[in-house]
Amino acid sequence: MDETTVAQRHHIRGRGGAAPGAPKGWRAWGRRRRITVVTVGVLAALLAGNTVSVLAQTAEASGGQIVRLPGGDIHVVQDGPPDAPTVVLLHGLAGSTAWWDPVLPALRDRHVVRVDLLGHGGSAKPAGGYGIAEQARRVGAVLDQLGVRRATVVGHSTGGTVATSLAEQRRDLVAAIVVIDTGPRVDAFVGDSFVGHLVTVPVVGQLIWRLRSDTTIRGALDTAFTREVRVPDQIIADIRGMTYRSLTETDQASDAFMRERPVPDRLADLGLPTLVIFGAQDRRWQPASAQDYRRVPSARIEILDGVGHTPMFEAPDRTGALLHGFVVGIAPR
Repeated sequence: MDETTVAQRHHIRGRGGAAPGAPKGWRAWGRRRRITVVTVGVLAALLAGNTVSVLAQTAEASGGQIVRLPGGDIHVVQDGPPDAPTVVLLHGLAGSTAWWDPVLPALRDRHVVRVDLLGHGGSAKPAGGYGIAEQARRVGAVLDQLGVRRATVVGHSTGGTVATSLAEQRRDLVAAIVVIDTGPRVDAFVGDSFVGHLVTVPVVGQLIWRLRSDTTIRGALDTAFTREVRVPDQIIADIRGMTYRSLTETDQASDAFMRERPVPDRLADLGLPTLVIFGAQDRRWQPASAQDYRRVPSARIEILDGVGHTPMFEAPDRTGALLHGFVVGIAPR
């Protein structure tokens, strides 16, 4: 059979059927093709359904909910009186809503909304969409769906860049802003742990991530703390659940945001009430770089002695008191 005859018979077959008079083997191939197409379709539907199911189970386990958005569903947890002033908490790179657990008691009289950024925690982990401006737009859309009209937005580390971008985009929504150990500029970065650095190296990093264990993850978190703290298993599980792409692209997006313009310059232009909390022994960002935020006229700067990159865990009482005192003074609705 020449190529022209094959093409003609393929055209006559229409939707997968064998051409009249086609050889038995040809008709069998058509049946196998139909079965394969149907099987792939069923598997795709099952995988999509399983992803939605996993997100829903994660939300239920955390007491949270899933907010459906184009480009990826977002996991959120709400605490406190729904009619109280709203405080939005945004975690950092490789974080999740669980990173805020230690300071929740201090904010129990506020309506607290914790958000898992795209690619993190219980939120979707698609192939793209990790730019800081995109993450900020997504947080704004989540708050709109939740009916939040005005809020103090708090961001830890990379979450501080998302909070800043949200304030730039939504002056109607953001009444005040808090950044916690958010690097002001890229060259203030001190460095990751040895394991954390290797994860960012092409090829090597992908291999490490593929073989990641709880021990590897805890090693990568080494510079996130200065004090000896107990890192909950949930935090390790949330990090393990990330994809390599969501991890590295979020990291690169944060750097790009700061290279475009330093965070203090952005905050200075916003003119919003601003609280800056920084650990005096931060091992990821130069502690002295916290002074860059003095360029923000409306900023109050709190340096915590003996504390590293994660004040929520290392000094939860002090951090919680600072947050509560600030939001009480602002009290947006």
